[in-house]
Amino acid sequence: MTKSVLKIATRESPLAMWQARYVADQLQRAHPGLTVELLGMSTEGDRFLAARLASMGGKGLFVKELEQALLTGAADLAVHSMKDVPVALPEGLEIAVIMAREDPRDAYIANEGVPSLMELPAGSRIGTASMRRRMQLQSLRPDLEYLDLRGNVGTRLRKLREGEFHAIILAAAGLKRLGMAHEITAIFEHDELIPAIGQGALGLECRSDDAITQSLIAPLNDRSTQVCVMAERALNESLDGGCHLPVAGHARWQGGEIVLSALVAGMSPLRVVRGSITATADNAIKAGAELGGQLLRNGGAEILETLKAEGV
Repeated sequence: MTKSVLKIATRESPLAMWQARYVADQLQRAHPGLTVELLGMSTEGDRFLAARLASMGGKGLFVKELEQALLTGAADLAVHSMKDVPVALPEGLEIAVIMAREDPRDAYIANEGVPSLMELPAGSRIGTASMRRRMQLQSLRPDLEYLDLRGNVGTRLRKLREGEFHAIILAAAGLKRLGMAHEITAIFEHDELIPAIGQGALGLECRSDDAITQSLIAPLNDRSTQVCVMAERALNESLDGGCHLPVAGHARWQGGEIVLSALVAGMSPLRVVRGSITATADNAIKAGAELGGQLLRNGGAEILETLKAEGV
């Protein structure tokens, strides 16, 4: 038994549609004759752009409607940016494939060509939707003003050009996928600004009992990326850190092993707890959980408890 048509649920933002079309193209290359249809959907996170993500429950708001389409059978597959996917998935669904990662780093885009964050004048306005970025940036430049920035990539760039901000911070992956790499003024290395968990990686979610879809998408899996993202998500699970909390984690390959770097940041007062761990691929998940425990013992637990008490 096989499928001649596969339906992909996707958000309707330009970046999400690019990602879904990219997956469709890869599937059709792997399976000539397969028809792939896109089911564009508006999620709660897309509809309420005026509210901060943290106040709405975090980035899981970008995947719920897509997951409902899977559970009802309206779609066979959902394409997600892994940084938006909560650790806990609905019963009956799984991330069956994680594709090769695009650049996971964060990008600095300046309105007036100031070449780096460190060279911006004191008081400059920085736009970012991420508490993770904001806390790390404040530790580098506490004299800058950090303001909330929502909307798709095009909207955020427009707000920059219109002068609402002197600079904004976006994921490099999204800019590169949309052919906008020329907008990037500078890139933050992972040791300067640790990326979001799963940043730059695409995950393919389907029903756990849908063996046919799982077979079709299996060739798209990238084992090296999968191992790294699994370590990052194990870290996040051990911290009980939703997508909206100032938790960062990034795993990279080095000498045949993965090196996982992570942090937990707090605001009252500004405090950043960092750590790292090295592990083999077979121990990636265990290492992620172990590093999470280290961060909690070194002050991360107190930071997270304070943030949750404050309603973050």
